[in-house]
Amino acid sequence: MNTKWIAAAALSLLPVLTAWADSGQVFSTKNGAIRGYDPVAYHLEQKPVKGSKELTFDYNGATWRFSSEANLELFRNDPERYAPAYGGYCAFGMSRGYAVDTDPRAFTIVEGKLYLNHNLSVRRTWKKDIPGNIAKANANWPSVSASL
Repeated sequence: MNTKWIAAAALSLLPVLTAWADSGQVFSTKNGAIRGYDPVAYHLEQKPVKGSKELTFDYNGATWRFSSEANLELFRNDPERYAPAYGGYCAFGMSRGYAVDTDPRAFTIVEGKLYLNHNLSVRRTWKKDIPGNIAKANANWPSVSASL
């Protein structure tokens, strides 16, 4: 196996992978991105925490809310680290090729990335094959996000 070719191919995909992360619309309601929940709290507190109307940051076409100044600053300094995959749309729905809204309670952190699901039942199904579902969702995200 030619490892130099594989490394070159992987590096050539970096701009595409970066574009996937930044493309598409963010799931948002009148309460803001991801229904007004603090995206950083999922990572630090391992639970959904409502953000405040007073602590907001506009990113990727949506207004994000935070439960603390510290969480706002963490997000402002590295939004890609804390923003959910697939614009906050359901990770399982994305693995099937469509955008679906999410329930803030139906979340999973995988390798430092936040994934949301439509509801707790869908999350149970998604968790049966997380790597496979992420691979399918990654493949579908560019075309689905372009149609949002």
